[in-house]
Amino acid sequence: MKNLKYSVKNNLSAKYNEGNVIKSSHRSTDINILLNKVKLNQKNETKKKFYFFTAASTGLILFGIIVFS
Repeated sequence: MKNLKYSVKNNLSAKYNEGNVIKSSHRSTDINILLNKVKLNQKNETKKKFYFFTAASTGLILFGIIVFS
């Protein structure tokens, strides 16, 4: 009788405990992939800075030409 109560209790509580199980997935990352992403981001940032400074300089030069002409 004791085993029957124990198995019934386990079956009833099993459906509630399934959501609480923490699934650990071991994910590995390749350091070269991460380094390549960092290098690519740095290149993109320098390009954006170059374009910004070029546009700002052009705007300043045009403004100076229009005002002082």
